[in-house]
Amino acid sequence: MLTHLARFGRVHGIDFDHEAAGYCTERGLDHVAQASATKLPFPDMTFDVVTMLDVLEHIRDEGGAVAELMRVLRPGGLALIAVPAYRLLWGAQDEVSQHVRRYTAKQLRATVEGAGLRVRRLTYFNTILFPPIAAIRLVRRAVPVTRTRVSDFNFPAPGPVNGVLAAIFGSEAAIVSRTGLPFGVSILCLAERPAAA
Repeated sequence: MLTHLARFGRVHGIDFDHEAAGYCTERGLDHVAQASATKLPFPDMTFDVVTMLDVLEHIRDEGGAVAELMRVLRPGGLALIAVPAYRLLWGAQDEVSQHVRRYTAKQLRATVEGAGLRVRRLTYFNTILFPPIAAIRLVRRAVPVTRTRVSDFNFPAPGPVNGVLAAIFGSEAAIVSRTGLPFGVSILCLAERPAAA
């Protein structure tokens, strides 16, 4: 993600895991630090934009992490947060990924606004693939034989299948940029640090 974001300006990243941060450095991403999201190694009001993409669901002190995100944002700065949606979809992938929770839009809004950020856009996404993903998760929960802690990503998928799935997933981008979606596998929140905060 840092490589993609670098097109827009100078980037910094953190990872809680020492090995993951080291792996980034080995790949030439020299602006990655090992740190906790609840204790960021940056001064107050450092950044114009902070992203927290599929991170918040891993952190027990979610309020502390969002408050810390706000601390390092400049007034008027933007935060982009993505999280998995619906406790109903909890499955082996959440356990493998060491998730603490899944969210509803209302819960994410409360967490973000509780830290003092102002929500500008909040929407579900990955809506088109929601029915098959929900069906697979519910079947795995109901049928004892399928209960496993194996990752959902642990299966071979031919390139064309990945291409089709990526196209379906990407087709929602135009919709999400204009309006919100009523449900989905994930939630996206764009929030702003108020100029007076």
